[in-house]
Amino acid sequence: MFWYQQPPRNGLKLIVSSSTWSLNSYEDGYSEAKFEVTRQNTDYSLMTIKNVTAQDAATYFCAANDR
Repeated sequence: MFWYQQPPRNGLKLIVSSSTWSLNSYEDGYSEAKFEVTRQNTDYSLMTIKNVTAQDAATYFCAANDR
């Protein structure tokens, strides 16, 4: 599962990828302290943005890898 951020007038930025074993891999500049991802099974993932500020204004996307 992959979570992306698309700020206004910018391209997609990968925030975090998670495996079915709930191991999250964060990209540089992103952390679990700000973007908490929980994954209960292969079909469900939830990302919570903590302490939201104006700089967090963006469209967020989730993408799944169907293998």
